[in-house]
Amino acid sequence: MGTALDSSIPLVDLSQDEAAAAQQVYAACSGPGFFYAAHHGIPQELLSELFKQMRAAFALPEQDKMAMLADENNRGYTPYAEETLDPAKQTRGDTKEGFYFGREVPADSEEGQLPLHGPNQWPPEQLLPGFRQTVTAYCDAATGLGMRLLRLLALSLGLPGGYFASYFTHPMVALRPLHYTAEVSSPGEGVFGAGAHSDYGMLTLLATDEVPGLQVHLNGSWQDVQPLPGAFIVNLGDMLERWSNGIFKSTLHRVINTTGQERYSIPFFFEPNFTAKVECLPCCVTEERPAAYPPTTAGEHLLAMYAQTHAGYDVNRKAQGTAATVA
Repeated sequence: MGTALDSSIPLVDLSQDEAAAAQQVYAACSGPGFFYAAHHGIPQELLSELFKQMRAAFALPEQDKMAMLADENNRGYTPYAEETLDPAKQTRGDTKEGFYFGREVPADSEEGQLPLHGPNQWPPEQLLPGFRQTVTAYCDAATGLGMRLLRLLALSLGLPGGYFASYFTHPMVALRPLHYTAEVSSPGEGVFGAGAHSDYGMLTLLATDEVPGLQVHLNGSWQDVQPLPGAFIVNLGDMLERWSNGIFKSTLHRVINTTGQERYSIPFFFEPNFTAKVECLPCCVTEERPAAYPPTTAGEHLLAMYAQTHAGYDVNRKAQGTAATVA
């Protein structure tokens, strides 16, 4: 398994056969918990159009963005400093603004009654022509890639390739475009582009521009993760660490602005069904390695984490009356 850009982050070649790719995935996931995914099959033209549309969205007047302020489903615009990913060390919120877009769920459907589910808040077509079409196409493509990676994860653990599919029949997906300001970070003063955190869910597929900033905490120190043209940066979330009983790593990472440049990145969070039960897999539990995590559900875990880190998110606004559904 090769590494990229003299980095400690390995590269997984998705053009090879599944068995070989699964071996690379296992090494990456049981090691740094990050990898570059090359030959992923998502057209560069679609990625380029997505970044073009997102830059235009962030350039909208403030009143147009605030008209899409994130709602009870965590869909919409999140202003500068609304998110604080490392409250213990940050003196103010992250120096970024963002959006959340998810799988489109009708508000009057049964699924639409669940927290974090519902219709998206789209900018008017006349403001951003083609925006919704581009985002939808990209989310569909990224979901397909996520399902491919689930197969490799299952195979890498000695499970059938389709093992995780039943947990992702109605996945919670979140496209999270981010615009970081040009403000230089000052960790000593508690100022970060994005505070140190691990991701909450299953997998994150990160597309980023050419501006550096992402760092991962490996071997006791912070290490830069450079952009690699044509590849996604993939990292694991807490739910996969729980499922694998700690064999796979959900690694701390942060964003530090050292260049004084603006930065755009577009993470795609790929999570299980809201009601999916997440507990240590039997194949990952032994006498020497007993189950280290209690069972939970994907929805319960995400709601708790959003409540901790988003000033604008109230976990109780929609959670009333869903306990029976979640159980």
